[in-house]
Amino acid sequence: MARRLGAALGAAALTLSLLAVVAPAPAAAGATAGECVTDPAAPKRQFRAMWISSVVNIDWPTKASQTASDVVAAQKAEYLGWLDLAERLNHTAVIVQVRPTADAFWPSPHEPWSEFLTGVRGQDPGWDPLAFVIAEAHKRNLEFHAWMNPYRVSMPDGAGVDINKLAPNHPVRSHPDWVVPYPINAAGARLYYNPGIPEVRAFVQTAMLDAVKRYDVDAVHFDDYFYPYPAANQDFADDATFAAYNRGFTDKADWRRDNINLLVREFGTAVKAAKPWVKFGISPFGIWRNKTADPLGSDTAGSQSYDIISADTRKWVKEEWIDYIVPQIYWSIGFTVADYGKLIPWWSDVVSGTRVQLYIGEADYKIAANADTNWNDPREMTDHLAFARDYNVSGHVHFSAVQVRSNKLGATDIYAAEHYAHPAIVPAMPHLPRKPLLPPVVTSATRDGAGAVTLKWRQPLDKVGPFGQATSYAVYRLDGTRLPRACDLADAGQLVDTVRAVGAVGSTQTFVDRTAQAGQRYTYVVTSLDRVWNESPMGLPRPVR
Repeated sequence: MARRLGAALGAAALTLSLLAVVAPAPAAAGATAGECVTDPAAPKRQFRAMWISSVVNIDWPTKASQTASDVVAAQKAEYLGWLDLAERLNHTAVIVQVRPTADAFWPSPHEPWSEFLTGVRGQDPGWDPLAFVIAEAHKRNLEFHAWMNPYRVSMPDGAGVDINKLAPNHPVRSHPDWVVPYPINAAGARLYYNPGIPEVRAFVQTAMLDAVKRYDVDAVHFDDYFYPYPAANQDFADDATFAAYNRGFTDKADWRRDNINLLVREFGTAVKAAKPWVKFGISPFGIWRNKTADPLGSDTAGSQSYDIISADTRKWVKEEWIDYIVPQIYWSIGFTVADYGKLIPWWSDVVSGTRVQLYIGEADYKIAANADTNWNDPREMTDHLAFARDYNVSGHVHFSAVQVRSNKLGATDIYAAEHYAHPAIVPAMPHLPRKPLLPPVVTSATRDGAGAVTLKWRQPLDKVGPFGQATSYAVYRLDGTRLPRACDLADAGQLVDTVRAVGAVGSTQTFVDRTAQAGQRYTYVVTSLDRVWNESPMGLPRPVR
């Protein structure tokens, strides 16, 4: 131990002696990005993700099949391909649908295995997909958001509704009174849990919290399915439920909204009680209310989530029941009914003054051959991302993975080159628990004949537990051998990568910079990141000649 410590101190001394002769003292360490001139196309912190949808096998797995070793291997390989794409696009997270229809992508004690794994409701696939998808995302230092639908029980299945078609162990078999078929038409009907029944609200939370408690998820993510979207001339049949559980409400619409408010508030509280660092976010329909219906609403003329699906999304932000919101602003800039250019500032104003972060849901699926001809311009999506820079937008989520990969009109290539050219760090959330982080000390930096640089450092001996512990590291590279200045790390221009910590505290960490150029002198700086992306002070700089 003493010999290793001596070597580390010697390396540090050598670093300081080398840098002392080539550069003046650094600027004050307390400088912030707001005090620095930064490149708006290279934000240091940005949430970048794509939705990986499992329902009806949209994105992953694209084929549900009977379990067999070759099928499992194919499903695993397919998922790794999505992570390859996420890495190539410098994404910082993945949002993976793991509870699409009151089922599970893990061995849940509460709900059956998802049919979208094997093609058979309730059939054990023979492996634990949730454990796998989380572990593989974390290996690449991607944040993992477990996407769950709280109330949807089934997709349309034939001309009628038969709960006996559900998995044999499905809880609805024992509680048929918990569900409502809606809408009923020639295509069949979906089954929905009835949000007005208290036992239902408690049950769905228990089922979802099982994944939070047992797996290393970074966040739980809901989309826009609460009460179902209305069908013409059909009401959601909950009159008897309203009569039994109205809690004093006399207006059913207000009661329905309160049912969803209770779910959001209770579940967010339960998540933090289980694991204070796990985030809770929701991706609602992009319009809360039109200002013609409510003076606080947006300058739009479309459907309103407040009215049609009982989702009072503005309240969730103002009450800070959630950590982030991702409104699905699936319209083009200038679209008359719902203008992206008007909705972004409206949502920016909603989150202003709260601790809720704003990410924008982007409609990659609309690119090309769309009735709204704005989407036939390959620059429409990159213009969205550029427009959002001027507002309180901390990131973007693209729907969905297959559309991102399809790169219609070359639009993915365009927005990736103009907005995602540099790596980034997930935005920190200062309201989540944290403790001071120690920076790592780089113990060696070696170069091979091709110019690649290998850095090694030891995982700092920080506090034991989820706070104050390095979960990953940010690696920065400056041109030349010099002391870094505070503003050097203010944007992502010098950020080479973020890498996951491996091994126990004190383990040696290794990073190979294959983008380094032979013959070019560099100075490397490595910082620690905790599991909610707080960053340590910069460690001792390491020159490479």
